[in-house]
Amino acid sequence: MRIGLIAGPWIPVPPVAYGGIERVVDCLARGFLEAGHDVVLAAPSDSQCRAPRVPGMRTSEPADIGSTLSELSHVIRAYEGMQDVDIIHDHTLAGPLCRLRPPGVPVVTTIHGLLTPSTADVYRAAGANTSIVAISRDQASHAPDVHVTEVIHHGIELSAVPVGTGRGGYLCFVGRMCPDKGVLEAIQLAQKTGIPLKIAAKMRETDEIRYFQDVIKPLLGSNEEFVGEIGDAEKYELMGEAMAFLNPIQWAEPFGLVMIESLATGTPVVGTPIGSAPEIVEHGRTGYLAATDELADLVPAAAGLSRAACRASIEKRFSADRMVADHLRLFASLLEEKPDVGVPAAVDLGQNRPGELAALLRNPPQ
Repeated sequence: MRIGLIAGPWIPVPPVAYGGIERVVDCLARGFLEAGHDVVLAAPSDSQCRAPRVPGMRTSEPADIGSTLSELSHVIRAYEGMQDVDIIHDHTLAGPLCRLRPPGVPVVTTIHGLLTPSTADVYRAAGANTSIVAISRDQASHAPDVHVTEVIHHGIELSAVPVGTGRGGYLCFVGRMCPDKGVLEAIQLAQKTGIPLKIAAKMRETDEIRYFQDVIKPLLGSNEEFVGEIGDAEKYELMGEAMAFLNPIQWAEPFGLVMIESLATGTPVVGTPIGSAPEIVEHGRTGYLAATDELADLVPAAAGLSRAACRASIEKRFSADRMVADHLRLFASLLEEKPDVGVPAAVDLGQNRPGELAALLRNPPQ
């Protein structure tokens, strides 16, 4: 196959620091290449991904994150460079509605955000001629009438993640500096337990800086250390030496990539059972999920969980190889349907695993 991949305009692929979507796109690009397929990537021109790229793309525009104008300009250039591919995998919001998409070429899009009423309108419209991938069953459940073709959980390249010792004597939080990610609750949890907390967080945008200055900074004391935004090597070391990873999120996060990163280092997760968390954390085996006010009592127990079991869980369920294979099976099933380029019937999300969902595509419900 010759696969066209479209990333967003705002962050390079792979990201230098923060950038979960871009990390996934880079992992997919490398995985498709290693599986023997041709790849052409539409991404900011300052990207370092080794996949061949669409010419004429602009440099990354982090200051414009979320800007409709910058995304539309990026999407136009991306689709103009996708005229000779067999299938397109689009990771933008606007792209699937672009009238410049090449005729007869199947388009797959992945939903990376929460399915709010507004975004559900977009994906509902896109579903008429685009196959839609959700990244968790919880994400898909927020708009049951959106035509989701398959649920494919994210994966991680395990060879790049060392297993830590967990003997650092601290808890850690990695995320974005905003109320939804639960940094406030992580601080309160650490203070209740009396265990030191190290906080690594993206803090670039005005709202993030204001939240830190007004809410978080006044709470920091001798028990807490704010280390700022860090790269992958520092992040994996921080996670790997922690007793437990705190993830008390306060929103229905579609997929918590930091949770599989922490588990890959061997560090169990303590967090709230919101969003995709129950699909990732095996309660009592790789971490504990409970209401925010119940988490303090679970931290010591989490620190005693098997680090080998945490790593094994990711090797079995969230590897990059599994993620790449699930996408390739989906692409192959769509190409078999040409020349009509139909969209498979939506599958019953139920308790199906991503691999099982891929199998269902071969015999979709009528």
